[in-house]
Amino acid sequence: MDPFASPHNLDRELHSLLAQASSNLCDWFAESGGQAPMPDSFDLPDAYPAKEGVSNSVLLSELKLLMNGSYRPSHPGSLAHLDPPPLSASIVGELICAGLNNNLLAEELSPSLSSLERNLCKWFCQRLGFGDLSGGVAASGGSISNLMALVMARNIAGLESDPSAVFFASDDCHVSFLKALRIMGLKKESLQRIPTDENGELKISCLSSSLNKIKSEGKKCFAVVATAGTTVRGAIDPLSEIAQFCQKEKVWLHVDAAIGGIFGLSTITSEIVKGLGSADSLTVNPQKLLGIAKTSSLLLVANKNHLSTTFSTGLPYAEPILGNDFHGGELGIQGTRSAESLKLWIGLRQLGEDGIEKILLESIKKRCHLESKIDSSKFKIISGPLHLLALTPLNYTSSQASEWSIKTRTSLLANKFMLSRPMYEDRYYLKAVMGNPNTKFDDLELLANLINHSII
Repeated sequence: MDPFASPHNLDRELHSLLAQASSNLCDWFAESGGQAPMPDSFDLPDAYPAKEGVSNSVLLSELKLLMNGSYRPSHPGSLAHLDPPPLSASIVGELICAGLNNNLLAEELSPSLSSLERNLCKWFCQRLGFGDLSGGVAASGGSISNLMALVMARNIAGLESDPSAVFFASDDCHVSFLKALRIMGLKKESLQRIPTDENGELKISCLSSSLNKIKSEGKKCFAVVATAGTTVRGAIDPLSEIAQFCQKEKVWLHVDAAIGGIFGLSTITSEIVKGLGSADSLTVNPQKLLGIAKTSSLLLVANKNHLSTTFSTGLPYAEPILGNDFHGGELGIQGTRSAESLKLWIGLRQLGEDGIEKILLESIKKRCHLESKIDSSKFKIISGPLHLLALTPLNYTSSQASEWSIKTRTSLLANKFMLSRPMYEDRYYLKAVMGNPNTKFDDLELLANLINHSII
């Protein structure tokens, strides 16, 4: 068998392979509800190639081993993380993306798909409140989007060679910003942490005093990072107030809206993330709630020219684009990129605006429902306006909370519920994310009952 598809005739071997693989995947979905979110044990195939290539039947058999050992996001009890099951159309998009194997590095390597990405980013920009000069670029995950935003902010501020340059973010900002400062060659103290209030929101009064402090030390700030949906509790920083502050101080505002930005797509939920459109740059991850197959992250900017100003080095091995557009490889850190926006586009087309809105509203409704069923006399519950909540026993020491979280998580897994176990401030919590459309209200009733009885 030729391992490459024929460009002249229908490749029946490929057709058969895809058909059987698709059938196996459908079976895997169908049996997920009767399994558990995590496998008890699993076998692995050989990780290295044999002397001679193996047959399709062997490949399919080995694939089954990996599938059986995989996490099952479709299981109704899979509530641990921001990893919902994928939309059926997005699965198709992933398949077609792989088959086309176009490269968004250059326009000539992805003619229609490069245009699609630009148009899709523009639509997101408009829906989230950006103006006519806006645009964006897809990236392989929110960490890359956040990194690119900081590199861009530092470049636009003219501080790319200043090792003492500073950026501000809340105590609850995402860990990707710690990675970003290391990659950017900045010292640990370049990330200035701003305290949060009792709701997990950045204290803007502390932001002002912190900026004055670094100015007195002769340091310069190149960005303020606000968060629209913190990782543990889903808190949203006061975006409009921070935007006003940044405009006054002439400082770049980046909003890490990887979790919450998607709520700006609905007129009903957009008030929750009011102020997104005032940012200079914005990270949005549709994969975290809308069921877009991984990965799906966008970096959106108020002025698209800042992307090319920062990242364009010229592509001498590619034909230039006519007009004012740049090749995809000149709009970010990544050069070679698959057409991940295809999965996003086809998923959004499948959902429609009504389907998007339904997912957003249902996720919040489920979070409110679960929160209402947790015994508040036993547990401290922290959440925000989105679809995440975390809880820990009241009146427990840190050590007792740790023991409880381990024991209870194990008990919940035995009952086919998977929650995560984050450390927040000085103690462990159990966290639930209401992003799984297969989770029903009856499931949440049972989950709440198990949690309430974890403390006698």
